Parts: sequence; structure tokens; C-alpha cells
Amino acid sequence: MKNIKDYNLDELQDELINIGEKKYRAEQIFKWLYVEKVKSFDDMTNLSIELRNKLKENYEICNYNIIKKQESSDGTKKYLFDVLDGNAIETVLMQYHHGKTVCVSSQIGCKMGCKFCASTGIKFVRNLTAGEIVEQIIAVEQDINDKISNIVFMGIGEPLDNYDNVIKAIKILNNQKGLNIGTRHISVSTSGIVPRIYDLANENIQCTLSISLHATTDEKRSSMMPVNNRYNIEELLKACKDYIKITNKRISFEYALAKDNNDNLEDAKRLVKLLKGMLCHVNLIPINKIENGAYTKSTNENIIKFRDYLNDNGIVATIRRELGSDIDAACGQLRRKNLK
Repeated sequence: MKNIKDYNLDELQDELINIGEKKYRAEQIFKWLYVEKVKSFDDMTNLSIELRNKLKENYEICNYNIIKKQESSDGTKKYLFDVLDGNAIETVLMQYHHGKTVCVSSQIGCKMGCKFCASTGIKFVRNLTAGEIVEQIIAVEQDINDKISNIVFMGIGEPLDNYDNVIKAIKILNNQKGLNIGTRHISVSTSGIVPRIYDLANENIQCTLSISLHATTDEKRSSMMPVNNRYNIEELLKACKDYIKITNKRISFEYALAKDNNDNLEDAKRLVKLLKGMLCHVNLIPINKIENGAYTKSTNENIIKFRDYLNDNGIVATIRRELGSDIDAACGQLRRKNLK
């Protein structure tokens, strides 16, 4: 059975025509799904019973069940969602002064093998569909009975490894007749899949691109992130410069600081040299300890020194506020869990 949330509005119009219905019905269904957030075709009361039955015969509505919900002392909520096929994913709700942000997963498992991430070593199962990505936001909004204002694709999986579904999900989320979340409020993070960075540049989508850099030499980055063996720092930064040129958008570089590894003054100097002249921002992340992880958090003194050196040398840098670490919901701590 096809998940009706996998279709954007144009595709849904085509689907309605294919089953002998008027295309304007698609907008009504879209509103029911994303504005009213109904869980059943029977709740779409301005549709005829005949059409509702036809929809039930041809489609299903993906509605996640919450297996587990944890709440941090700082208000962060972590959800373990049943994706209805024997697997589960984690999604995080973070509270900021500017609104509510949801960190979504894009895959069940991950292929990237980054050594500082809890998803490392967990078998990749499959990509999430566009509808399964969007459903994370809907399920959180239903749980808190409030509107989500910002979305970050920084959960389980590599978003650009599931490129087509992520782009479709962004377009569904952005549609003014649905959830109407502005693309400027959507951030996509990548470990550095260079060809897809060029693809994203040519999409003309105003989302923010975040690059997981985390090191200033190929030797060090390859030891932390195997993707660097395929797309090294020079190739990655060339793609980033081309992205900025094409989009005129600022890139955010993520840099997780690990004690006695990538947090010293020499690293800071190399980072300034690498990024000098680019339209960018550096987001410094105190690395989070994970089970069997090789890295530990840098000292507060080193983190502040690193930030100050970047700022003093013309690279805008901030330290990411740690949210949800007490429930393993912070950056790098999400992992897929199987249903038992």
C-alpha cells in the first residue's frame, strides 16, 4: 500500500487524476494531512464517502507510534518512533528562544561510519521515504500540540545519501498549503558527499547547508570520518566555495572538538587558513562521549580559546549550546534501535 504522505502536491494531483478524481481534491487532502493532521481518511469530512473509500483502497496514511519519549532537564525531548516495519528511529525536539526545532533522521542506520557518532557500526537498513521524514515533524507537533518552526537534518543517517527523498521532504514541508515551514528555517547537514553538494546548489532551495568538517588535515579527518578517503578536504572545500558562488548562501561548518585530537591552537590556525575569505560560520561542538567511542570532550578552556582565535582572525565562530546530553539526545548521540 502506498503512503499518501510520500507525494508532494503536484504528484498528489496526478494521483487523483489517475484514480478518476478532480485534481482540486488534492489540495483538500493536503490540508487534511498537514494542517488538520488527521490520522484517517474517514476524518476528511468534506470528501465524499466514495472518494474516501477509494483512497483507503489505494493508499495508507503513515502515522508513527511513540515507543518511548524521554525529556531532558533542559526541556529537550527525544522520541523513539515505530516506523511500522519492525524498525525504529529517533527524533529530537529542542527548545530555543526563537522557537521549536526538530532534528530529524533521514535513514534507518547509517553508512558513513564517523567515529564520534553513536550511529557508527549500526547496520544500515534503508532510506526513509519523504513521507516518513515529514511524519517525524507531524508526530512531534501532534504530541506537543504546537507548531515547529525550524528543522535540522542532523539525526540518524546521511541526508545527502538519501538525496531525492530529502529534497522531496523539504518541498512538502515548505508548501504553503501544508506545513508551510520556510526553507530558510531548514538546515541540511552532510559529512561531505561532494557531488550532492553541487546538486543541492542547483536546486535553488534556500535551506542552510551544514558541513561536518571536524578536522584540518586529511590524515586526521580520515581517521575520524571515512568519507574523507573518497572526498578529501581540498575537494570538499572547493565544492563549498562553488556552492557559495552559485547560491550566495553562507555555509555553516560543524567542528566537534575532541580532547588532545583536534582542539589545539595549530588546528585553529589551519582552520583559519582553510576557511579564510569564505562566506561561512563555524559551529564549535563540544564532542559528546558515546558508548565505545574513541574521543572525549575537549576542556572548556580549550574550546573557548579555539573560538576566540577563530573570531580574532576573521572567522565567525560560536559554541553550540548543549541540549539533551543527559538523555543521549545531543549531537552525535542518536542511534537506531530495533523493536523487540
